[in-house]
Amino acid sequence: MVKSEGPKLVPFFKATCVYFVLWLPTSSPSWFSALIKCLPIFCLWVFLLAHGINFLVAHRSASRILAGLIFSAVGDAFLIWQEQGYFIHGLLMFAITHILYSSAFGMKPLDLKAGLMMGLISSSCYAFLYSYLSGPFTYLVAVYIALIGFMGWRAVAGMQLCNDLWTWTKLSACIGAMLFMVSDLTIAVNKFCFPVPYSRVIIMATYYAAQMLIALSAVESRDEEDFKKRS
Repeated sequence: MVKSEGPKLVPFFKATCVYFVLWLPTSSPSWFSALIKCLPIFCLWVFLLAHGINFLVAHRSASRILAGLIFSAVGDAFLIWQEQGYFIHGLLMFAITHILYSSAFGMKPLDLKAGLMMGLISSSCYAFLYSYLSGPFTYLVAVYIALIGFMGWRAVAGMQLCNDLWTWTKLSACIGAMLFMVSDLTIAVNKFCFPVPYSRVIIMATYYAAQMLIALSAVESRDEEDFKKRS
């Protein structure tokens, strides 16, 4: 599987290295810095498109993940100018992303235990942040946490680890969702509560890894088709 998908991800890894090597200052937002930040996500668009338009049309989960990546790139661009008043715009773009990813992961199996676990984690995160929030962020953050928590639930439920029905792509979706939650929680704590040491490194490393793993989860139906053809 690494041999088949690895080469398609080389541009993503190169673009990620460019972002960390250039390490453009966030204090001077520009279209160039937005391009460099979004470039790894653009590469994930190409990764999915490389599997063919017909594949994306035939498999709704893959097309929804691609749509989620498109909204993510728009959200990344907005967050470049978050100090200029575009933070909420970025928040909205990523909220749509989580809805699309949740839809891609599906509602089967339901796994209420995983839902309860993610509900407790999400509630604990909001309870921690609550005293630091004010104005519209009091409810906007609540809605956002609910959406990303729901997305995490669907990713964990789909893995079916206890039933020994997991696949590497379902595992990548689960790990990707968890890393996305870590990235966003770090953003929230750093923005609303107190400075987090090395916050930008933590946020971007977990974010890029999360997006790559979620993009990888979209190729599962293609893998199943290839397996059937070889059988």
